[in-house]
Amino acid sequence: MLKKLKKIKTEVYALGQHISMSAHKARRVVDQIRGRSYEETLMILELMPYRACYHILKLVYSAAANANYNMDSNESNLVISQAQVNEGTATKKLKPRARGRSFTIKRQTCHIIIVVKDISLDEYIEVDFLDSFSCSKKIKSKKKYKAMVYHDIYTNGGIWDKK
Repeated sequence: MLKKLKKIKTEVYALGQHISMSAHKARRVVDQIRGRSYEETLMILELMPYRACYHILKLVYSAAANANYNMDSNESNLVISQAQVNEGTATKKLKPRARGRSFTIKRQTCHIIIVVKDISLDEYIEVDFLDSFSCSKKIKSKKKYKAMVYHDIYTNGGIWDKK
């Protein structure tokens, strides 16, 4: 009998578009929170001295609210599984200069995506290929309680740069 494991959806995301800051400045904050738990992420974002933290904090709150509403997830089980920053459109303005000339000023924007995963919902649905028309499904739970360890200079007591 052929069997296939089908994964139940455990991820929810929040998307912020056309945020008026450069993608490079938002990436240095997003790199700090990727892979961390929800509570740890909130503490990091509240204490970091960057302007991008406010916008990312709002997106993390929104992703947690989406997870609570859509999957009835508890906030203590949430982990930031993906966080990415993409460049958005640049608005252009003209600045008047001497002798009737003008220079263009580009105002950069970015799109930020925060994906939150509930680690307590690691379940799989076992589907039989031969009995696929009769829809015989069994829920097989696969819970893994492993501590997520990310080795970087920031968790080892190093000081992050304010550049």
